[in-house]
Amino acid sequence: MHTDGKIIWGKCLLYIQGQISEQTYKTWFSPIIAKDFKDGILMIQVPSQFFYEWLEEHHLPLLKQAVLQEIGPHGKLAYAVVIDKGNKRQKPLMVNLPTYPGPAPKSVIAHPSTISGNEIFQLNPNYLFDNLIEGNCNQLAKSAAQAVSKQPGGTAFNPLMLYGGVGLGKTHISQAIGNEVKIFLPDKKVAYVSSEKFTTQFIEALRSNYVQAFTGQYLAVDLLILDDIQFLSGKEKTQEIFFHIFNHLHQLKKQIIITSDCAPRDLKGLQERLLSRFKWGLTADLQCPDFETRVAIIHSKVAADGITFSSDLINYIAKHVDTNVRELEGVLISLIAHASLTKRDINIELAEQVLKHIVQQQPTAETTIEVLQEHVVAHYNIALDDLKGKSRKKEIVAARQVAMHLIKKYTTHSLKSIGAYFGGRDHTTVIHAVQVIDDLLNKDPEYAQFYASLENKIKLTIK
Repeated sequence: MHTDGKIIWGKCLLYIQGQISEQTYKTWFSPIIAKDFKDGILMIQVPSQFFYEWLEEHHLPLLKQAVLQEIGPHGKLAYAVVIDKGNKRQKPLMVNLPTYPGPAPKSVIAHPSTISGNEIFQLNPNYLFDNLIEGNCNQLAKSAAQAVSKQPGGTAFNPLMLYGGVGLGKTHISQAIGNEVKIFLPDKKVAYVSSEKFTTQFIEALRSNYVQAFTGQYLAVDLLILDDIQFLSGKEKTQEIFFHIFNHLHQLKKQIIITSDCAPRDLKGLQERLLSRFKWGLTADLQCPDFETRVAIIHSKVAADGITFSSDLINYIAKHVDTNVRELEGVLISLIAHASLTKRDINIELAEQVLKHIVQQQPTAETTIEVLQEHVVAHYNIALDDLKGKSRKKEIVAARQVAMHLIKKYTTHSLKSIGAYFGGRDHTTVIHAVQVIDDLLNKDPEYAQFYASLENKIKLTIK
């Protein structure tokens, strides 16, 4: 009898490989490592507790048959489970092999994927890095995404979490990763699914009693992209199954991409153990595109459609549509369609008519940082030097945050430029200020009324 555990396990794998599909073998047996063979006990190491439980439930007869051929009827199989932070088990798990030869396993044990709607694994081929306009708003996210696409699972960015508001490019960037992997690493299995679709399919799997097939298809991927994870909020069972899938893929160095509409710290209704895992890799936010980036986006979109816009028209649209890329694209589609249907030239006059039905009205004349600062200091009855200075008094900080929010809303200045007008503060300070005011406007009706009164004064004085 062989005394080398690696040799014994190698022979076991040869037998197992002939009994199951290649994908099942790669997913469930290639990751197993032979650790030791002593006193008739073969010790094998598996990546996680979930991995062990899956083997026990679905592949134990095959394992027993394979080891029985090499060790004999009195041998034993032991599992060493890689310890996860949430797994307190320290001792190896022991499994007795049968003392008599059992029936040979069926030739195919792999569970077929019977989940309806396999289109969730498909990617939109139009989402590419080549047609993604880069700016300060998405530079970190795009750079990290490109690094991941070249080496999925092989960088420190695992998981890669992208977050930002609606229409800022989360889906574009995440699917661009998948498309890049499919083009340059065609052997990799890529799965893209929205959290809503993931939940729907899991519920269907529970009702139809094919949770094994549902889980198995996700465990077999090399790159998993889960879009809009905030949708899992409050869905405990769905979070539980995703937790196990996450652990399994991460342990095997498979790449995980997650998108959200807010930062991990602001996600409500998700289990703490999930949130902690999101911090294992890189979190990158996507911001609203600045004026220069919006100009570049418009140039790119109209050029792709074979249309020419004047520089003045492009600047006009970029100035008045400052929310997100999706709204910008919607304006361009509406503008082009309107011109085509009414046989009119595409110019600023037509753009004004289209925009007033789509974009929330804002002051039409140019305003400046200095003008807005003056409005704020008058409203709060404080000194301009205090507003621009280093004071941390509560009322000064509140006024400063309002001023930054208004400047971000009513001018085309970049975050860095805005910070420079407030004593050279960093752009992250401006981001924080905008988030604070947005939260107050959403949650505090009295504050929203106070803000509106200041905003109305500004609109009345700008001609």
